[in-house]
Amino acid sequence: MDINLIKSLRNETGAGVMDIKRALEECKGDSVKAEEILREKGFEKAEKKSGRETGEGRVFSYAHSTGKAASLLVLKCETDFVAKTDGFNNLGKELAMQVCAMNPKDERDLLSQMYIRDGSKTIAVLIKEVIAKTGENITAGEFCRLEV
Repeated sequence: MDINLIKSLRNETGAGVMDIKRALEECKGDSVKAEEILREKGFEKAEKKSGRETGEGRVFSYAHSTGKAASLLVLKCETDFVAKTDGFNNLGKELAMQVCAMNPKDERDLLSQMYIRDGSKTIAVLIKEVIAKTGENITAGEFCRLEV
């Protein structure tokens, strides 16, 4: 097996090396199909973690370049270790920007919105992707949007 392909899939999905090897064997080396299988397995793992308490996290902010709109968002996770990771922090920044741009009414509205950077997925899917990579439950907490 191509080690570079395994590394690439690991970076994309956060899956373990053995899971990646099995997915590639199952797909006869087709990396696109293997990535789909790994994402589905990651989403299954994310669903299992959804009941876990999220007592740690960070507050994220975003201000539009015009200075006329801004948002604050609390993003929660299980441990402070995950709250310090790049994946968690990038997710927080993206969600704060989403709140500023789309002004969701509540958490349910936010989760069902199409992600502004990639209309092929919802915010719920975006969060599940990060859950699959970090191995911890992540939830969007309180948020608000301010406008002049």
